[in-house]
Amino acid sequence: MSGVTETIDVHVPVRTAYNQWTQFESFPQFMSGVESIRQVDDRRTHWVTKVGGVRREFDAEITEQHPDERIAWKSVGGDTKHAGVVTFHRLGDQDTRVTVQLDWQPSGVVEKAGAAVGVDDMQVKADTKRFKEYIEERGTESGQWRGDIQRPGL
Repeated sequence: MSGVTETIDVHVPVRTAYNQWTQFESFPQFMSGVESIRQVDDRRTHWVTKVGGVRREFDAEITEQHPDERIAWKSVGGDTKHAGVVTFHRLGDQDTRVTVQLDWQPSGVVEKAGAAVGVDDMQVKADTKRFKEYIEERGTESGQWRGDIQRPGL
């Protein structure tokens, strides 16, 4: 397994940062390699990515979601294995710390080589920076979903 954690402070209220992150279909606007995301239902999304010339489609399931605090997910089915969590911490009325943690199983020569030399870390860092620019430039979220999803077994 490979993993990366990236933290960035954004100059918007925690509610705005969180609400924008719930708009998965907007991810291609700030995440390189993400061609499209379709929200299937409250818990599922369908992703199409192209990273290092490798195109993949997979589904992800939200395993935990608490407004203004966290969103956790894992891939389901297919050969793409990953999981992650994004947390939101209020720093002040207009400032939020966003932390992205991802774990994945690289497959194939290109993905394993990229993970070995830190390409994945650089991509997540660049994507979080683009999220900061995207939300600060907008100043407001493009939508919101305020549902609460409990982790199974709780």
